[in-house]
Amino acid sequence: MNSFKLTKENAQMLANQYGTPLEVISVRHIEANYRLLQERIPRLKIYYAIKANPATCILQKLKDLGSNFDVASDGEIEKLAGLNISGERMIYANPVKTVRGLKAAQKAGIRRMTFDSKTEVDKIAEYVPNAEVLARVKIDNSDAVVDLNIKFGAERQHIIELLKYAQTKGLKAAGICFHVGSQALSADDYLRAFDVVRNLIDKARQNGIDIKYVDIGGGLPAPALNENADAAEIMAQINKCIEENFADVELWAEPGRYMCASAVNIVTAVIGKQKRSGRDWYYLDDGIYGSFSGKLFDHWDYDIMALKEGEKSVATLAGPSCDSLDIVKSQVLCPQLETGDLLLAVNAGAYSRVSATTFNGFSLPQTVVWKE
Repeated sequence: MNSFKLTKENAQMLANQYGTPLEVISVRHIEANYRLLQERIPRLKIYYAIKANPATCILQKLKDLGSNFDVASDGEIEKLAGLNISGERMIYANPVKTVRGLKAAQKAGIRRMTFDSKTEVDKIAEYVPNAEVLARVKIDNSDAVVDLNIKFGAERQHIIELLKYAQTKGLKAAGICFHVGSQALSADDYLRAFDVVRNLIDKARQNGIDIKYVDIGGGLPAPALNENADAAEIMAQINKCIEENFADVELWAEPGRYMCASAVNIVTAVIGKQKRSGRDWYYLDDGIYGSFSGKLFDHWDYDIMALKEGEKSVATLAGPSCDSLDIVKSQVLCPQLETGDLLLAVNAGAYSRVSATTFNGFSLPQTVVWKE
């Protein structure tokens, strides 16, 4: 799986035209990631998890490609509705929803959603009667970079009971879903989850519950520093398993990071420099309250490089805010830099600018669509 990467000349051209910092998105690369997933797992119905990066250009490209969408709030539902994406192409995949979100789902025509408790069933039945619901099962996976099962998913021994309860409330108990956690580094976690789900499907049908859908969630990895995750190989193993064991259900997935991380570069510039404790410190016009927020919120180690040649030494990269927490990289090899020199971060499209703030009055980075 390749990554989008601007050349030094193109990064400089964009900086001259728009200033910095910049979030630069390659929609061509979004398309390549989408088509690779389609090719490797042909039966998979793709629901892009827009929380990873809701940039309009990404959503529009995926809409045009025929993708569906995973939403988690009224805000995300309304954003997609504003792009004329119908509720039939959305799944409300937040296991704990707000009343406002459920009302937005009803208005948009969303009829598919997930749950992991009886309380959630009661809410769905009140605001979106006759919805098709998928029970989310907890998958043990402490190896995930972000283990979502700490917060979501019912224990497997309760899934049949929950599906039955949904039926008693007038909902269509139609599926089972899981999420192995973010940035899965091998297919092993998926394969273990498939064993659990296959058993649950059989038990559900023995209890008169017709399971039609299995949603495998997200977790497919993006290229990252110090990791050797082969997304294409993981897909191949997933495909083999579902072809052998799940011919009787429709398969869905909710990729987020996989789809957008490798399609985005961040261009940032040096705004100041000094020596501290014998080491060069370079202060950038973007930091952890901006495009590099994933350092705090997503456990992400950004791959940042200077667009300048020269002998390298260990330096520290700091953001522009007055907070001493605002350290983008505590140790990085780079040449001697001067004010105005550019740096480039690759694989920076997931959970980055989306969780940025205007802390200390700094503006959010401008988004630019790269014209291939």
